[in-house]
Amino acid sequence: MSSGRGQLILIEGLDRTGKSTQASILLDKFSKSKLLKFPDRSTKIGSIINEYLTNKSFTLPDQSAHLLFSANRWELNNEIIDLLNDGYFIVLDRYIYSGIAYSLAKFEYAKLNKEGNITSTVDKQIGDVNWLIGPDVGLPKPDLTLFLTIDLQELANRKGWGDERYELQEFQTIVKKSFLSIFELQKDDDTIEIVDVNNKDIPEVTELIWNLITKKGIHQLTNKPIEKVLNLSN
Repeated sequence: MSSGRGQLILIEGLDRTGKSTQASILLDKFSKSKLLKFPDRSTKIGSIINEYLTNKSFTLPDQSAHLLFSANRWELNNEIIDLLNDGYFIVLDRYIYSGIAYSLAKFEYAKLNKEGNITSTVDKQIGDVNWLIGPDVGLPKPDLTLFLTIDLQELANRKGWGDERYELQEFQTIVKKSFLSIFELQKDDDTIEIVDVNNKDIPEVTELIWNLITKKGIHQLTNKPIEKVLNLSN
């Protein structure tokens, strides 16, 4: 299209950091916009993921769970590309980095609780970043990724904490470290920004996010091709 395509904006972070609130606010900044939340629980694969996340008696091998989350993202691959090419700005509430960070955290959590001995239930694949990113290679890469970071104690005091499988404070501490280790592998990638939301109210975080978006020109249509997700490590 001669006028250019829309841009893909990802908001990542731990549970209850305000991702969904900020994603919804951001939608109103654009005349043509679409919000996509991952996992998308409305799809057939998403319904299985929803059962896994909300029913603690429903168990899956860690590899299977990881691949399900990736498959869920692939379910929306064509929709994302079509919308971008049609001039829509797409806001993603979670995406590839959540998938990698949570699986990596499960591996590290198992090591912590097994005193370093990985059993057959947590295969070393779950600790291999390249194995974890592999299923997502080829998906559209966000034009801007914003990782909302917050103090874990403040997070634990927020309403609704602990409702789902992964919302234990010890585990979330490891998840945060996993996110940061992933971004360290991409420290030269200027499309990734870590946003400190400690002691900030909703309007303050909104202003901080919008300033980053406008500074990088992500609020405008672009003629750049849609980039693809690549392996994280060299």
